[in-house]
Amino acid sequence: MQEQTHAWISQYKEGYWPPHEILTQMTEEMGEIAREINHAFGMKKKKANEADNSISNELGDLLFNMCCLANSLGIDLDKSFADTMNKINTRDINRFERK
Repeated sequence: MQEQTHAWISQYKEGYWPPHEILTQMTEEMGEIAREINHAFGMKKKKANEADNSISNELGDLLFNMCCLANSLGIDLDKSFADTMNKINTRDINRFERK
């Protein structure tokens, strides 16, 4: 994902936005995910004239922005995720009841 994101961004002279602007975009995407979840599972349903965005599409938008942030900061998300899985598999091993 990070390589594809970088290939797309590299087409444009502007390149990556500054990290605080990418974070702002990620926050906006989280709001859109929250809105879709609220429409799908909450009391507030969509109006007839509202666009039919899916939770999947909004998560994809967030992932793209996350890749932009990681790339702009030189962070390998595969390593970050592996480190997190290692942390939760050791720190939280007895935290929850297993099946």
